[in-house]
Amino acid sequence: MQLSVKHLLGIRDLTHQDIQLILDTATEFKEVLQRPIKKVPSLRDVTIVNLFYENSTRTRISFELAEKRLSADTINFTASGSSVSKGETLLDTVNNILSMKVDMVVMRHSASGAPHFLAKHIPAAIINAGDGINEHPTQGLLDAFSMRERLGKLEGLKVAIIGDIMHSRVAMSNIYLLKKMGAEIMVAGPPTLIPKYIQEAFDVRVEYNLRKALEWCDVANVLRIQLERQNQVLFSSLREYSLAYGINKQLLDSLNKEVVIMHPGPINRGVELDSDAADSKQSIILNQVENGVAVRMAALYLLSGGRGSMN
Repeated sequence: MQLSVKHLLGIRDLTHQDIQLILDTATEFKEVLQRPIKKVPSLRDVTIVNLFYENSTRTRISFELAEKRLSADTINFTASGSSVSKGETLLDTVNNILSMKVDMVVMRHSASGAPHFLAKHIPAAIINAGDGINEHPTQGLLDAFSMRERLGKLEGLKVAIIGDIMHSRVAMSNIYLLKKMGAEIMVAGPPTLIPKYIQEAFDVRVEYNLRKALEWCDVANVLRIQLERQNQVLFSSLREYSLAYGINKQLLDSLNKEVVIMHPGPINRGVELDSDAADSKQSIILNQVENGVAVRMAALYLLSGGRGSMN
C-alpha cells in the first residue's frame, strides 16, 4: 500500500487509510527498534536534509535517529549558523541544498505554511516538523500511536487536550487526526487560551473546568504554555495558571478512574504538570518519545515510496 500524498504537510491532507497505514507501519518499525541491531537498509542511497529554522531538541533528534536507523544519508541544517543570518531567502537555501541532489526535506519553521510554500517550488518530498501555530503532523501521529498502544483503540476514545490551545500546532494535528479516527475530543483550559471559533469549526467540546475535563476523558494530552508565542498577557501568572489548571497526583488519585497522561514536551514541571503526575504509572510521556522514532521511520519510509526492505 502507498500513501495518497507525496508530502506530509499536515494531518488535514491525510485520509483515514493513510493514518492507518502510517500507524501500522510504525508498529513494524517499533519491533525493529527492539532488536540488538536496530538498523535496516530501507532508505540506503536516499539523502535527507533536516532543515530547522526554529529551535528543537526532541523532534530533531527523533528524525535524525529515524533516518540513521533506516540507513539514509542525512544533512543537518540550522538557520542560526547558516547564510540565512546573512539574508539568504528560504527558496535560495533550499535550491542550494537540492543542487546537492537531496531526495527529502524535513522542515521546521516559525512561519505557518512554510513547508506548503516549499512543496510548490521543489521536487523533493517534504515532511512538516512543525510550522508556526499551524500543524505538527508527526507529533499528532506519534500521540495517536501511543494512545492506541496503551488503550488498544482510537475509535470511541475520549481525549481531552488541555492547556494553551490557541498557540498549539500539536493541538491542531491531534484534533484533525483523532476526529478522522473516530475519537471524541474536548479542549480545556482558560477561556483566553481557547479560540472562540473552535467548538463550531472543529466540532469539539469546550471545558473551562479542569476537574470536569479529567472526569470526562480517558486520555489527557497536556500542552505546554507557550509564553514565547504570546504577544499579550493571557493569564495573571504561571502560579495562578498552575493552581487552576496544573495536574498533580493528588488530583488524579481523587478521580474515580485512571486517566492516561500525555505531554508533547518540553514539560514546564510545576506549571501544567507536577513531577509526581508526569512520572506516574498513568503517564506515557516517555513512551511518546520512544514511539516518535518508529512513527517518523514509518513516515520517511512511506514517503520514499516504500522501495527498500523493512527488515
